[in-house]
Amino acid sequence: MLTAQDLHGVMAMMPAFATPDAADINATSTIDVDNLKAGVDRIIRDGIDVIATTGSFGEFHTLLPDEFATLARATVEAVNQRVPLFIGCTALNSREAVQKMRVAREAGAEGVLVGVPFYFPSTVENAVRFYTDISALFPDLAIMIYHNPDLHHVTLPVDCFRQLGQLPNVVAMKDSHRDPRQMLRLRQIVGGKISVFVNQLQYYPYTLLGAAGCWSIEAWQGPWPLLRLRDAIAAGDAATAQEIILALSADGDGPPNLSWRETARKISIRYAGYCDPGPLRPPFVEIPAAVDERARRRAAYWGELCAKYRPQVEGLVAAGT
Repeated sequence: MLTAQDLHGVMAMMPAFATPDAADINATSTIDVDNLKAGVDRIIRDGIDVIATTGSFGEFHTLLPDEFATLARATVEAVNQRVPLFIGCTALNSREAVQKMRVAREAGAEGVLVGVPFYFPSTVENAVRFYTDISALFPDLAIMIYHNPDLHHVTLPVDCFRQLGQLPNVVAMKDSHRDPRQMLRLRQIVGGKISVFVNQLQYYPYTLLGAAGCWSIEAWQGPWPLLRLRDAIAAGDAATAQEIILALSADGDGPPNLSWRETARKISIRYAGYCDPGPLRPPFVEIPAAVDERARRRAAYWGELCAKYRPQVEGLVAAGT
C-alpha cells in the first residue's frame, strides 16, 4: 500500500479527457481514452511525481457512472504503477462515494482521493465518521483526504486530525486552506503519517512548515515550472524557489469566480497544447468571451514559463542532480 513516505513533489490534478462531443447534453460516452493515455504517459515521462483524477477540476460532478468507470480503468492502465495514482471518489452522499471506491479498487487503483459528501453541509463529527467508515471498509486502499471547504461546505479543523491521523490508511491530504500557524500545528499532529499537498502557489515556503508537495491543475499546460520549483526546494535554493513562486502568481486571476475557477483551467490547458483535454461538459458550455480570453492569455504566459524552466529541468536531469 502507498504510504506517506511515497508521496511528495508535484501532484498533477488530471482533467477528465473528453471526446469532441462531450459538450452535447445527450452524450453518454465522453471519455477520450486515447488522449487520456497520451497525456498521462507524457506527463509521467516528463517527471511528474503523483497523479490524481476526478476532483473538482477533474469533473467528477459531470461524469456518468459508466464514464467514471472508464476513466478509472484507463488511468490505472496508463499510469501502470509508474507513479502514485489517486482516483477521485467524491460524491454527494457516502453510499455513492463507497460505490465509486469499489469501482476504483476493481480497476486496480492503489489510492483514492475522497472529499466529504456534500450538498448540505456536514458537521465535523460526521466528516470524521465518514473517513473512519471508509478507512475500515477499504483497508487495502490508500486514502487521500480532499479538503475543499469552498465546495464541500465543511472545514476540517486541525484538531480533528488527532482522530484522522490514527486511521491506518489515511496517508495524504490535498489542501490549500491553512495559514502558516495551522500548518505548523498540523505537522505536529500528523507529521510523517499524512503527506499534505498544498496549492502550487503555497509550495514555497509551506514546505518549510511541513508540506510534502503541491497539487497543480496547470501542470497539464507543461509541468516544467513546477518541476523546477520542486528541484529548487529540494536543493535548498530559496532564491530560485521565490523567483518561481512570484512568476507563477505574476499573471494572477484576481478574485475567484466559482463558476470558472476550476473549469476555465481546462480551456487554458487546451490552448497550451501540452495535451488535449477536450471540451467542457454540460452545464459549462456557455463560456463568456472574457473567460475564454483570460484562459488564452494564461496559456501563453505559462508557455513562456515552460520555455524558461524546461531547459533548466532537463539540464538537472542530464547532470543527474
